[in-house]
Amino acid sequence: MKFTKFAAALLACTFVGAAFVGCGSDSSEAPATTEAATTQAPATTVAADQAATPAATAAAPVEFEKAVVAESGDAILAMVDEQWYVQYWGKDTDLLTYDAGVEKITGDGDYTVSVNAGTKGCLYDITGDANGEYTPGGIAFAAVKVFDGTTLFPDMSIDITSIKVDGKEITMTAKNYTSSDDGKEMRANICNTFVNSLPEDAHNADGVIAADNKDYAPVIIDTKDFKSWTTVEVNFTVSGTGKTKEDAGTADDSSKAEDASKADTSADSSKAE
Repeated sequence: MKFTKFAAALLACTFVGAAFVGCGSDSSEAPATTEAATTQAPATTVAADQAATPAATAAAPVEFEKAVVAESGDAILAMVDEQWYVQYWGKDTDLLTYDAGVEKITGDGDYTVSVNAGTKGCLYDITGDANGEYTPGGIAFAAVKVFDGTTLFPDMSIDITSIKVDGKEITMTAKNYTSSDDGKEMRANICNTFVNSLPEDAHNADGVIAADNKDYAPVIIDTKDFKSWTTVEVNFTVSGTGKTKEDAGTADDSSKAEDASKADTSADSSKAE
């Protein structure tokens, strides 16, 4: 997707350059049938015009942000505006894919996911201009979603601790629960109007949540706080994975150290031979 946009920008620059070259050619060839003295002035004028235009014709290519594709174990902020137009589901075809905040769940701990409708990539896809203007309005759906979460961490619990809209923390109207609608992903609903009651597998860090518990709901925000928005950031705590983020980090470091040691041993053996 980035290559296509870059090619489009480069092609546009080529057309502009060609147009200026064509104009210069026409103005210099037209006086060819007149006397030599009268042909000098147009040539000087063309040279001056051409000297004044390079800054306008040499448009710099646009640097688009990375399109973020979610993989197994990744947590995303699934987000949909009121019109079901501006969305993010972890795919590179989503308008909110550019620079999306995605985190790999490696164990119990604190994480942050986010989306940004103000990126150059998003604005270009919507308006055709990387510097264009567009602001999403309303909210139709939002949730923290962990790909393959039910399979990877069947006892995982997601506790949403804060939600920020355009950098401002909003008030949550209820507590979130954790569940899996499809038996594969793990989800914590933020705004899901398609659910009227707590599902059977609704749970938190302490266990199963009773269906009549009014403290928990599938919609935990006031939709008025999303009347218009550009960035949305959600902070949450994961528990029940059986390990911590620090444990995972230590394991990764040990693995890297072991690989480095093997490489050094191999190099020493090679020198000895």
